[in-house]
Amino acid sequence: MNGFKLVALAAFAGCVMMATAPKAAAQITVEIGAAPDCPYGYYDAAPYDCAPYGYYGPEWFAGGAFVGTGPWFHGPDSFQGHVNNSFHPEHGYNGPKPQRGDKPEASKPLDKMSDFKGNEVRDGHGHVAENKR
Repeated sequence: MNGFKLVALAAFAGCVMMATAPKAAAQITVEIGAAPDCPYGYYDAAPYDCAPYGYYGPEWFAGGAFVGTGPWFHGPDSFQGHVNNSFHPEHGYNGPKPQRGDKPEASKPLDKMSDFKGNEVRDGHGHVAENKR
């Protein structure tokens, strides 16, 4: 009987210690940093490489500045913009891309792309959206 009392007492003490132990609070902080400095915008997924001219349609630019995408999106929740995803590496594009810090070429206006051929509509967070236009 002494063995049973000892096991019961140890179990009770263990339960008391578990019940009174402080709970550890998990805290996660993600530092994204500054948006990439790309002349024609950047892809909406890491590593956020610069996208070539013609990937984004003119609605993605305001006054010559890219409105952002993914974690740096600065537009309304209802925003939808056209992209030409044939210029995305996930769709096989291996052509030239500008480097971070490059400036737009004067012959390639950002807000008036008469030759733009969008084939997909996305929201500002990179999700394919239903075309409501």
